[in-house]
Amino acid sequence: MKITQGTFSFLEELTDEQIDAQIKYAISHGWSLSIEYTDDPHPRNVYWEMWGLPRFDLTVDQSDVVLREVRAAREAFPEAYIKVIAYDATRGRQTSALSFIVNRPATEHGFHLERTEDRDRVMRYRLVHLREAIGSVGVGNLPIRGNEGGGSVTE
Repeated sequence: MKITQGTFSFLEELTDEQIDAQIKYAISHGWSLSIEYTDDPHPRNVYWEMWGLPRFDLTVDQSDVVLREVRAAREAFPEAYIKVIAYDATRGRQTSALSFIVNRPATEHGFHLERTEDRDRVMRYRLVHLREAIGSVGVGNLPIRGNEGGGSVTE
C-alpha cells in the first residue's frame, strides 16, 4: 500500500532532477524550505521530526543545498518517510505551500479501517496502523519514537 500524502503522491517517485526542479520552483516564489522525516505516516501525525534547520532566503542557484540535505536524510534514514515542505510567508504567516515525499521505506505497512457497531446503531471507526512490515528507522535498530512494532492501534 502506497501512502499518499502531499503533492505528487499519486505519481511515480520523483527523481533527484525532478526534486531539484520543485526546490527551484519553491525558491523562485520566495518560499522557505524544510525537510522532515518520520516512521509514522499516520494522516493525523502532522509533527514529523525535523531534519536540520529550515532554509530561508535561498537563491535558485543554491537549490543544491537543499538537495544535499535530502540526500543526507535519505542516507541517515533509508527506511523512513522523508518530505520536503515549502512555507509561504507572503500573508504575514507561515503556511504550507508545497509538500512532497522524497523517500519511502522499502515496504510500506499502511493502514486498515476497522468498523464496529455500537449501541443505538452507532458506527465507530478506527484506523489500525499495520506495523508487521515496518523496519526501524532509528539508530542501532532502536525506533525513533519508541514504537517497538507489533499491531499498534491509532485512533
